[in-house]
Amino acid sequence: MGENMNEDLRTRTKTFALRIIKMYSVLKKSDSVAQVLGKQVLRSGTSVGANYREACRARSGVEFVSKLGECLKELEETTYWLELLVDSGRVAPVKMAGLLDETNQLLAIFTTISKKTKSGR
Repeated sequence: MGENMNEDLRTRTKTFALRIIKMYSVLKKSDSVAQVLGKQVLRSGTSVGANYREACRARSGVEFVSKLGECLKELEETTYWLELLVDSGRVAPVKMAGLLDETNQLLAIFTTISKKTKSGR
């Protein structure tokens, strides 16, 4: 993977984590359901970038793909918690649309990288 792509994804996943933190910080503190769901998404959403940084330090292609798998797992989990926040009425769909879109874009990017790495391209 090119150095520019690597740096772009490092920045993008960090920005994603900061957006997750901001979203969590505006959830109603008095809404216990929103807080529980928010803490889950806070954990999974902020770990994507950390796992990606670990992947960039991988010693082999197999280790790299494994760490990308962790990124994908955390992104899927993040999608689930974000959807629950919307579907439970805690957050308006319009307010979550951008974050859900970025989650889906990151899923697509990491899936493509993983497939290309596995196939040796």
